[in-house]
Amino acid sequence: MGCSSSLPDRGSGRLAGPNLENAGAPDSKNLRVKLVLLGDSGVGKSCIVLRFVRGQFDPTSKVTVGASFLSQTIALQDSTTVKFEIWDTAGQERYAALAPLYYRGAAVAVVVYDITSPESFSKAQYWVKELQKHGSSDIVMALVGNKADLHEKREVSIEDATDYAEKNGMFFIETSAKTADNINQLFEEIAKRLPRPTAQ
Repeated sequence: MGCSSSLPDRGSGRLAGPNLENAGAPDSKNLRVKLVLLGDSGVGKSCIVLRFVRGQFDPTSKVTVGASFLSQTIALQDSTTVKFEIWDTAGQERYAALAPLYYRGAAVAVVVYDITSPESFSKAQYWVKELQKHGSSDIVMALVGNKADLHEKREVSIEDATDYAEKNGMFFIETSAKTADNINQLFEEIAKRLPRPTAQ
């Protein structure tokens, strides 16, 4: 995993289950959600996750091999708790064929690009198309422009990204894993958009 190594939570080695897994009756106040991060290599997916889960940033981060798994729980103002089971996928081309294993059954997809790299924005659009073809029909998708701290080197405009997100039913946010800007807001916004199970 980039942004330093990580160990999975104890007892969390399982692959995906359904979108919202709860034992017994659905519990609309305690959600457990599979989230997958997709995007080109080097855009900062691992750094976003590490900043969110551990509040850390490692500028000497290693490239993710295959995928890594972390989890984090947040509480919303309405007292709902959301446990994100986060699959951080490798961005290199040779791992692209593995991605469907990770986004199958995901309730959330976070598609990340680097605001200084038009190529990474094109790759983000590729992943959006893949999710639209093969992902869950009710998946919550976020388009994330990372490395917002490098705004003086920006090559992807906010307008282009906002326009693309709106056309594809996603919400858009710019983040900086380095400064922690908008990292927590990203996951809070996702949590608010999740479908709530209704008790039978």
